[in-house]
Amino acid sequence: MASKRMQLLIPEAMEIRLRRAAERDRVPRGAWVRQAIQERLERVVGPVPEDPLAELRRLNGPTSDIGAMIGEIEAGRS
Repeated sequence: MASKRMQLLIPEAMEIRLRRAAERDRVPRGAWVRQAIQERLERVVGPVPEDPLAELRRLNGPTSDIGAMIGEIEAGRS
């Protein structure tokens, strides 16, 4: 998985709390922040499926030739 660099400014008091939390958990600050972001995203957005295509297949949505599907959609509009 490719990584992207992010730079953010935080108040000094927050940096002190972050450093202490990372030291307590014995992980680098970056790892601590990534984990916190991941946990928050899962609560707000939900977990990312391991295989997004498999997740789509489980929805059992309609499938067909794209041209045929567009034709059916257009026919339904008239």
